[in-house]
Amino acid sequence: MIQVTALSKRFGNRTAVNAISFQARPGEIFGLLGENGAGKTTTLRMIATVLSPDDGDISVYGRSVRQDPHEVRRHLGFLTADAGLYNRLSAKENVEYFGQLWGIDRNTIRRRTTEIFAMLQLDNVGDRPVGTFSKGMKQKVCLARTFVHDPLALLLDEPCNGLDVSSANAVTDFMIREKQAGKTIIFSSHNMGEVEKLCNQVAIIHHGGLIAQGSVEALKGNYSARFEDTFLRLVGAKA
Repeated sequence: MIQVTALSKRFGNRTAVNAISFQARPGEIFGLLGENGAGKTTTLRMIATVLSPDDGDISVYGRSVRQDPHEVRRHLGFLTADAGLYNRLSAKENVEYFGQLWGIDRNTIRRRTTEIFAMLQLDNVGDRPVGTFSKGMKQKVCLARTFVHDPLALLLDEPCNGLDVSSANAVTDFMIREKQAGKTIIFSSHNMGEVEKLCNQVAIIHHGGLIAQGSVEALKGNYSARFEDTFLRLVGAKA
C-alpha cells in the first residue's frame, strides 16, 4: 500500500504540490488526473524518491521515503516520460542491464525478460536494437525495464501518451493484468477516457492541490454528469 500524507513540494516561490493526501491499495489502479502542469509528475517523483518532499511524508509498504528511501525504491517500478533507453542495445539487452543494476541473478533476469516480453508482445523483436523501434515499441521496452525486478508497486507517468491504439492497448492490458495479480498501481493521465476505463479510485489535482477524490462513479454521481463534464466543472472550466 502507498500512503501519501499532507505532501507538499515547492520550487522557489512556486508551490507545485500543496498538502495532498491519498491512499493507493494493492489490487487497485489509482488514477492521478489533471491538466498538464497540475503536479502529477512531481507527486510521482516524490513517491519514487527522485525528489524530496518539503512537507508531509509517503509510506510505501510501511517504509517512509524520508527515513528509508533505498528500501522504498526496492518496492517500486517507475515509468517516466523520458525513455532513457540505450539505442544501440537490443530490447533484451536494455532490460537485462537494468535487471543487473537491481542485483538480480542472470537466470532470473532472463526468465523475467522472457515472461514480460511475451505479455507485451515483444518476443519477436527482442534481439533488435531499440534505436530502430517506434515510440510505442520503445514504451513497451521501458515498461519491461520498469517491471523486471517484480516490484510490489508501479508508478506510471502518462504511459499511453502519444501511442497508437495497438501499443496503448498492450500497455493497458498489462496494467490490468498486474492489478489482478495484486500490485499497487498509481497511474497519471490527463486522458479522462483512460482513467474512467482503468481506475478504481481517482484523485483530481489542479494547480498542485487535491480538489476531488473517490471512484469515478461517485464523482460522476456528485455532479450528475459525464466524467469529462465533472472534471471540467471541478477545475473551473466551462463544460
